[in-house]
Amino acid sequence: MKLILGFSLALFSLTLTAKELTVEQLFSVQSVKVQEKSASHSKKNYGFVKVDEARVHHIAPRFGGYVEKIYADKIYTYVKKGAPLVTVYSPEVYKAKEDYVNSYYYTKTRTNKGMLKSAKLRLSLLGVNQKEIETLIKKKKVSKNTTIYAPLSGYIFKKNISAGSAFNAKALLYEIVNLDEVWIETKIFAQDVSWLQKATDFDISFQSTPKHYKAISKLLYPKLDEKEATFTLRLRVQNPHHTLFPGMYATVLSSDKAQTYLTLPSDAIMRKDGKTYVFVVGEYEGEYEPLQVTAKPLNPHTYIITDGLNAGDEVVSNALFMMDSDAQINGLY
Repeated sequence: MKLILGFSLALFSLTLTAKELTVEQLFSVQSVKVQEKSASHSKKNYGFVKVDEARVHHIAPRFGGYVEKIYADKIYTYVKKGAPLVTVYSPEVYKAKEDYVNSYYYTKTRTNKGMLKSAKLRLSLLGVNQKEIETLIKKKKVSKNTTIYAPLSGYIFKKNISAGSAFNAKALLYEIVNLDEVWIETKIFAQDVSWLQKATDFDISFQSTPKHYKAISKLLYPKLDEKEATFTLRLRVQNPHHTLFPGMYATVLSSDKAQTYLTLPSDAIMRKDGKTYVFVVGEYEGEYEPLQVTAKPLNPHTYIITDGLNAGDEVVSNALFMMDSDAQINGLY
């Protein structure tokens, strides 16, 4: 039995047999083969650059004193490790230095060096630079002033002193932030937490630079933001050239490990009543057979075929081209 169906763009005839239902197109159509592709799933989130808290150092002397000379006099300037920050006068430190030099002379002819060791330890505990302590013995002269040096390279994010100002012990003079590594913090919805456990690659981009960055570690904060119903994901990123600064807006593309799939373009897939169909190229030229398959989207342009087809099978590249209202009414698929 043969049934002729009218189409707006093409003319099809329907041949019904006991074993198969076949659509014959009266002119050629384009086709595509099922291919094996290695691909990964991905998700996009957004976040901001944050300072790595482990790379923040506070300059808070263990003694009080007065500012004599400031070297690092501007906020947000970059200082290298070991560079002088400020020279101060501290009566407590000055006395400790005198005690150390006097102990040196006192114990010079004695075998018991306990007094000298105690005096040196006191200077170390006050935070006096080791080189300055060694210079005391070499020069055998005590300077009233003491210089504070940068303990690490970084940017001065806080400066709380000015020329001639006084400060107490434990007062914060400087905050130095090292940006060789930074954090990227992004908000994650609860339904994406399981996805993050599978994600192995995080590609991070910024509008201010064409360079893409890779996360070297990740940490999901074990706390839910009740107002936003989100978790916070922290990614650690290397920043040796200091092109990333706190507050910068970041786009985070997370991907899982690549897997091999059988794939077809999304145009070759047609969905009807919750089922998925393709039109398989038949044995003869111009012959096409609707076939139900199991498929799921890999991305907006590609479907994964999990059942019904094998690599190399040929199907119509545009499934919608093969159907119209008449075909649907007659229950062809």
